Parts: sequence; C-alpha cells; structure tokens
Amino acid sequence: MTRKEKATHIGAILAALYPETPVPLQHRDPYTLLVAVLLSAQCTDERVNRITPLLWAKASTPEAMSALDVSEIEEVIRPCGLSPAKSKAIHGLSRILRDQYGGRVPDTIGELEALPGVGHKTASVVMSQAFGVPAFPVDTHIHRLAWRWGLSSGKNVVQTEKDLMSLFPREEWNTLHLRIIFFGREHCPARGHNPYTCPICHLYGRKVLFREFDKAASRKPGKKTGSPAKTDN
Repeated sequence: MTRKEKATHIGAILAALYPETPVPLQHRDPYTLLVAVLLSAQCTDERVNRITPLLWAKASTPEAMSALDVSEIEEVIRPCGLSPAKSKAIHGLSRILRDQYGGRVPDTIGELEALPGVGHKTASVVMSQAFGVPAFPVDTHIHRLAWRWGLSSGKNVVQTEKDLMSLFPREEWNTLHLRIIFFGREHCPARGHNPYTCPICHLYGRKVLFREFDKAASRKPGKKTGSPAKTDN
C-alpha cells in the first residue's frame, strides 16, 4: 500500500468517526479566534474557553483591547500560562489591527505572521477556521499521529505540514486537521497509548509502536497485548 493510499483509508476512518468538526475554541469572529488561538499555546482548549469569556467581558475588539493596560490583560489570562508574553502580544497585535487595519484581522498568512505572538500554526488556524482558506495547521497531536501512521518522517512540524498537504486533497485540509486533533485526544494520546486497540494504529501504525508497547507490557505481569501490526512503515 502506498502512503497516498494509506492516507485515503485513514481519511475515511476519521470522517466516519467525526462527521462534524466544530472549532474547539469558542469565539465570535476572526479577532476573538485569533486571541483564543494565541492563548491556547501550551494551554488546553478547555481552560482557554473558561478564560476567554472573562477577557471578552473587558474587551472583545482590537479597539477595546488596545485601550486596556497590559497588566489588566495579564491578570485575566494568567491561568492560561505564559501570561506576561501573551498579554504583551495580545495588546500589541490589537494596536496594530486598530492602527493599520481599521480593526480588521488580515486574511493572508504573511500579514498574520507579522503580528506579535502569531506564528505559522496560529496564522494557519485563523486562515482555515475564520476565513475558510485551505490550510493544515500542525499541532502536537497532528505531528505525533502523522509519524505514528507513517504519513510523515516526523522530523519537524514544517515537514509534517508539507507531507500531509501532499497526501490529502486541498478541499479536505480544514476539516481533516480538526479530525486528527479530535482523534488524537480521544484515541491516540501521547502516553498510555495501546496501538492494538487504537482504531487506526492497529491497522496502519508503525511496527515500532507495537514493539515498544509489548516491551513495556512484558514488564507488567498479566498484561496482554493483541494481534501483530498489519503494516510496516
């Protein structure tokens, strides 16, 4: 089976498991999505969704946010972690949007990446989820699963993004990256993962996953494994 054929089969499994792909981060518009994605760095979506309503109550537009002191923003977002850097970035990008874009969030990757605190992944999320432009944001879940399934070398997120874009149809990127995230959280976590029971890894996982699982299980008396992997990568 070629890598392209494997990607097609995996895409079908993901589509069956997750026919609906709601955006995990609660937001009202491109601006609030941009801020929410920035806050999600090294923070769970659940925590971000608890904090953003408190932040929106103070300011939900670039004009209102830039009128706040950085310390006011930091006080609200502290539970999300990295609050000193994130608060400065939110305040800084809000001022730029106010002064240079008339309060509008730009809809190009280059302009987004030029904003304080906005990297390629954040810009890609905004492009795909706010503007519907095909993009394939790669987070830790997608990076991990692409390697486990043999769809990418896994050397870095840039290479993973390129590999996945080459394997899946452009029109599927925006929903597919969310499906992979949902799958990683529910079925394919970083730790405590059993490839024999994983809906995708038991079919398409790298053999090293099974060897590592069996090695760990052999050190636990009474622990049983499953059937051998069906494919190698």
